[in-house]
Amino acid sequence: MRSILKATAVSLATLVALAGPASAELTGNLKINLDTSNPAPRATMEALIAKFQSANPALNITTNIIDREAYKTQIRNFLSADAPDVLNWYAANRMKPYVNAGLLEDVSDMWADGTSIANELASTKGALTIDGKQWGVPYTYYQWGIYYRKDIYEELGLNEPANFDEMLSNCEAMLASGRKCYTIGNKYLWTGAGWFDYLNLRTNGFDFHMQMAAGEIEWTDQRVRKTFENWGKLIRMGAFIDDNQNKAWQESLPFIIDGSAGAILMGNFAVAPMRDGGLTDDQLDFHQFPAITPGIAMAEDAPTDTFHIAAKAKNKDNARAFLAYIVSADAQTEMNNGANLGQLPINSEASVDDDKFLKQGFEMLSSNSPGGVAQFFDRDFPAEMAQAAMEGMQEFMVFPDNLDDILERLESVRQDVY
Repeated sequence: MRSILKATAVSLATLVALAGPASAELTGNLKINLDTSNPAPRATMEALIAKFQSANPALNITTNIIDREAYKTQIRNFLSADAPDVLNWYAANRMKPYVNAGLLEDVSDMWADGTSIANELASTKGALTIDGKQWGVPYTYYQWGIYYRKDIYEELGLNEPANFDEMLSNCEAMLASGRKCYTIGNKYLWTGAGWFDYLNLRTNGFDFHMQMAAGEIEWTDQRVRKTFENWGKLIRMGAFIDDNQNKAWQESLPFIIDGSAGAILMGNFAVAPMRDGGLTDDQLDFHQFPAITPGIAMAEDAPTDTFHIAAKAKNKDNARAFLAYIVSADAQTEMNNGANLGQLPINSEASVDDDKFLKQGFEMLSSNSPGGVAQFFDRDFPAEMAQAAMEGMQEFMVFPDNLDDILERLESVRQDVY
């Protein structure tokens, strides 16, 4: 932590306080809003905040942990009417509406050239930058991919699929055994967007996907239709669990835990609850989403989670001190280990935990994603476009024959949004 403190641009008082001497401890208040309502993230953040509190006993810290889905609808209101000092959120387009509305603090001073943040978190600076300024700091990122029941695959004589034909063939065998191929809970839409991301990245490639995010591709384009046609092959063969549009992602996990589904496309945060549900690392394994169009470079989703200071925060020096603490190599090593978040640290000086899935994810993102790394559908696409598209994707998973109407509707939204 001291190496961060030597170079960040927070005030001298803040630096001294973070270094620990009791005489320079932070005082006053610090109000933190979090959406880390799931058990593992909640425990991780509470432990990290407790350490910060221990180092600064004169500081009065109030933490509000809000249900993750409710947080998404409340964030604009609390930033406007009852602002915390610090809040967690997401990089790229997901923070843009709040930056444009003047609700987040410019923290470009913390990213100034020569600071530890600039040096050690450089890979994510672009995702935190809007109009040439930085609006938060990152604390974790994580791989997406397919987590599957290795024991069931072995029972059925299946291998990790190398291409889409093998993916479909595996699915046929899984269905023949009386199981579903994939579990998904798409009540809150973003899990279906994960499927679109991967099918589009594999069908048309990273550059095309990002052109779509920028509004440069019509939703009625034949290449977009091809992505949905590939998705439709899985839907029509019955690959996904029934009634998935009415389940949260957590409610979809019992299907892979009890073996009634063979796999799930998800971020690495799902490993902890699957382990808690009883799956061992001998039963559970991970593979990269397989290639679809030959010659398309493999690209991945690796969302970056972030902390921000509210523009209306009352204790901005304390907030900056907390952000400096949360991006330090020590804090990021601890929070991201397999026993806590089970994700990957952003800080280049932090250590990746000796965990099976973290090692697989780090290896995949470091050496086998030459096509590029996307944030995630609802972070890469503007909010209004993302919401309409995810609603269309949910409808498509239930009524695939509605594709023409869905794409026409989304094209109309695209013309309004961009």
